[in-house]
Amino acid sequence: MWSERSIRFWISGLAAISLGGLAWISVCRDSSSIAGRLSERDMPEREAQISRWKKPAEKEKNTKEGREKESAERWAEICLDLYVAAENGQKENDPETVRSIVNRFGERGYPAVDSRNQMDMAEADQMVRFCEAACAGKEAEVILAEVSGSGFEIYELRAEAGKGEGKAEKVAVKVTRSRYEYKNRKIKQVFQGSYQAEDFRYTEDGYVMFSGGWFSEADYVLTCSEASEYKAFRVQPLDEMCRKLNREYIMPVGYRYNNMFLTDWQEGEFGNLNFYDLFDLFYLRRNARPVPYEDGSMIPKDVFESVLMAYFCMDSATLQEEAVYCAEEGGYLYRPRDFTEAEYPAWPYPEVVEYTENGDGTMTLLVHAVFPYGGNSRVYAHEVVVRPLEEGGVQYVSNRVIPSKKNSEITWYTPRSTGNGW
Repeated sequence: MWSERSIRFWISGLAAISLGGLAWISVCRDSSSIAGRLSERDMPEREAQISRWKKPAEKEKNTKEGREKESAERWAEICLDLYVAAENGQKENDPETVRSIVNRFGERGYPAVDSRNQMDMAEADQMVRFCEAACAGKEAEVILAEVSGSGFEIYELRAEAGKGEGKAEKVAVKVTRSRYEYKNRKIKQVFQGSYQAEDFRYTEDGYVMFSGGWFSEADYVLTCSEASEYKAFRVQPLDEMCRKLNREYIMPVGYRYNNMFLTDWQEGEFGNLNFYDLFDLFYLRRNARPVPYEDGSMIPKDVFESVLMAYFCMDSATLQEEAVYCAEEGGYLYRPRDFTEAEYPAWPYPEVVEYTENGDGTMTLLVHAVFPYGGNSRVYAHEVVVRPLEEGGVQYVSNRVIPSKKNSEITWYTPRSTGNGW
């Protein structure tokens, strides 16, 4: 049996439901009459509002994740098939894979270049027009793709009007950088950041160079400073033979931890060349592993000389004068660089811009030192003479730094002590 209290509660509930139903009917009638009084001009807006409530997917696009997904889909439509094909053929890092992706961006109307500046920029004319407009103080914008085997960067550059005045250092350009990576047969946005370029220039050597920084929580935790980048993209084309000679003879030496291309020398007069730095470099190149010698150890005579004489035309007596040779031990004393001789990890990279084939079988290469960290497409120029050998070998004959008032200071190199410095 129900109690009197339960019966009263049940009756009250029925009454509440009845009143709620009447109220709902009333609201529906009012809504219908209001909708009937809406003008034709107001109806599309109301329908759009109702549509937005009925489509949660549309709301998702307004979230950060939604925007990233939409952006990734936009770029995936251009090049996803090329990344998939490269993965299937295990050619993700093949230069021709990167070239095909660069060309695909160009076919879709976007300037694009590889991340190592080893290929001509696609749609370079667009980039030239943007740089010229920006440096002239005109409003302009362009989207540039930087491609690698694992993904690509999208740079959205926007120049403000009235800030150029023909002087590169005054050009105001906002940079939005987005990183996309290919993984599991999908392209996903993994980073986006924006900054005002602290330095923007289009150089006479055909480079666009810019730099800037932005706040990154991950970088701040590690370094207590903002994230930064220094970019250099070759816009003007370069002869393919120059690129080939650079890859074969100049880039393997470069400017890191050696002074081979920083000082003047020639066969028979090696000047200030540090052969210990060059031994470390060429030993790694020949053996695919770092030198196994420790501080104070003795390098066997035949090992030290065979490595260096493969790249320089010199005899044993000359090399013994250039390094620390111990006749009693029959070897060369070795000392690695210590922590006081470390270099700041920001180096230029070489670029061969001209070459001449000489009558004696040698070649003279004109090389520019390109320094993104310094915003300089030619820190200095130098001439390197090489003697190509059979089976892909090479001997280095000389290096000469070309004097110029435009040459900048060599800030990255730290000398390595040898001989009397030990």
